[in-house]
Amino acid sequence: MVTRVTARSAGKQAAQKVARNVQKNVTRAVSGTLGLSGERMSKVDTAWLRMDCDANLMMIVGVWQLAPGVKHAAVCERIENSLLKYDRFRQRVVEDAGGATWVNDRNFDLANHVVLEKLPKAAGGNQQEALQDRVAALATQRLDPKRPLWQIHLVEDYTGSDGVKGSAMIVRIHHCIADGIALISVTMSLVDGGAPPPERRKKNAAATGAEDWIADTLLKPFTDITVKALGAVGEGAARSLGMLGDPKKGMEQGMHGSMDMARILLQVLKDGAAMALMPDDSKTRLKGKPGGSKKVAWCQPIPLDEVKAIGKALNCSINDVLLSCVAGALGEYLKSLGDDVTGQEIRAMVPVNLRPLDQAYKLGNRFGLVPLVLPIGVDNPIERVYEVRRRMAALKGSYQPLLAFSLLAVAGLLIKPAQDMMLNLFSKKTTAVMTNVPGPREKLKFCGSTLEQSMFWVPQSGDVGLGVSILSYGGGVQFGVITDSKLCPEPQRIIDEFVPEFAKLSIVTLMLPWGE
Repeated sequence: MVTRVTARSAGKQAAQKVARNVQKNVTRAVSGTLGLSGERMSKVDTAWLRMDCDANLMMIVGVWQLAPGVKHAAVCERIENSLLKYDRFRQRVVEDAGGATWVNDRNFDLANHVVLEKLPKAAGGNQQEALQDRVAALATQRLDPKRPLWQIHLVEDYTGSDGVKGSAMIVRIHHCIADGIALISVTMSLVDGGAPPPERRKKNAAATGAEDWIADTLLKPFTDITVKALGAVGEGAARSLGMLGDPKKGMEQGMHGSMDMARILLQVLKDGAAMALMPDDSKTRLKGKPGGSKKVAWCQPIPLDEVKAIGKALNCSINDVLLSCVAGALGEYLKSLGDDVTGQEIRAMVPVNLRPLDQAYKLGNRFGLVPLVLPIGVDNPIERVYEVRRRMAALKGSYQPLLAFSLLAVAGLLIKPAQDMMLNLFSKKTTAVMTNVPGPREKLKFCGSTLEQSMFWVPQSGDVGLGVSILSYGGGVQFGVITDSKLCPEPQRIIDEFVPEFAKLSIVTLMLPWGE
C-alpha cells in the first residue's frame, strides 16, 4: 500500500514538473511572440536574420581608411559615446518559433566588438592586398549569435596603395540590424561633430502583434514614403497609394480615386508577373554554385566631376554613366578569359530605399529590390550608356521594390526551408547584387583623422557569387567587388577594367560631333 501511494505521489510530482516546464516554454514563446521580453524584430528583419547560409552570410562589410592613424582606445571611446546610443548595438537576438526578439545583452563588453588586427608586412609597405585578404576572410566568418551582431576590426598601422600611412577599420554588421541607408545615419553619428540619434519612443509591447505587422510591413510602404522613394509622379498616384493605408478616405475620393486605384493595381499585377516570370540571365562563369570563400578588390577613387561632365554631355545621369562602366568592366573581364559575350546580359538586384532619410535613425530594413539587366555584350561605350539609361527609365514608377519588400516580409513568417525556397526566386535568376550609394561630398573626420576612403558591400543571398559596390564620397567615386573565389578567383581583374572603361567612354564622348 505504501509503495503504491509513494509511486502515485512520485508520478504526480513528475506530472507537475512536466506541466511547469510546458507552462514555462509556452509563456516564453508567447511573451516572445508578443514582444513582452524585449523588442520584437520585424518580419523583414527576421527574414534577413534567417537568410545566412554557408556560401553567403548576411553581413554588410565595410572598410574605412584613415590618415593619420587612430588608436584603439580612441575608437572605443567614440563607439561608447555614439554607436552605443543606438539600442540595437547593445542588444542580442533571441529566436523562437514565431520569429525573433531584440533583448539587452546583460554581459555586453565592448572589448568583444572592437578588436585589434595586425596585417603582415608587405614589400614596399603597400598593405592593400593584405587588407583585402583580411576583409574577404572576415566576410565568411559568422558573428557570435550570443552577442550583438556587429564587430569592428581596427588595424592601427596601415599603409595603402597610395603610400599614405594611417589606419584601417573593417566593419561587419548583420543585415538584420539595418540596411545601407540606415547605416549612413549611423556613420554620421560616429564622425567628428556627428549628432546622436533622436530619442526613440518605446513601442507598446502589446501592439506588436499581427495587426501591427500588417500595418508596418504591408500598408506603410504604399503610403507617401514609397511615393517619394520611387519618384512616383502625379497627385492621382499619391492619392491611390494613400487609399491602401486609409480605405475610408479612399471611398470618399469617388470614381476618380477608383480609376487611379485601378491603374495602380494594374501596374502592381504587371510588375508582379514580371518578377515571377523573369527569364534566366546569361550563363557566364560568374554564375554557378559558390564555394564559400571570398575575394575582395577595389580601385582608387576617380574624380566625381569628370563623371558629372560625361553625364551632362550625353544627357545621362551619373548613375547611368557608372552602371555602364560596370557593365563594360564585367564584359571585358569575361572576354579576357576567352569568353564570347556578344548579346549577353547579366541581372543585378539593386536595392531601392523605401523610407525618408530623416527616419533612417530607426534602423531596420526598409528597402525593396529591382532587377537591372546590364548589357555586358554591348561593346560601343556610347551605345551601352544609352541602353543603360533606357533600362533605368523603364524601371521608374515600377512597384517591383514594393513587391520584393512584401516578399521578404512574408518570408520572415516562414520556417527556414520554406523561406529558402521562396527567396531562391532571386538568386536563381541573378548574377550580382549591386549598390550605388551617394556619400558626403566633403571628406569626414573621425577621432581627429581624415576618412580618406570608404567602401562597403551588401551581402549576396543564396547562390549569388558577385557583389558590386559604387560609392561616391569626398569628390571621388570608388568601385569595389566582392566575389566567391570559386566563381571569380581574381576580382582585381574586374577592377582593373573599370578605369579603362571610364576612360574609353570619356574619349569617345569628346570625339562626338558636338554642335556650336
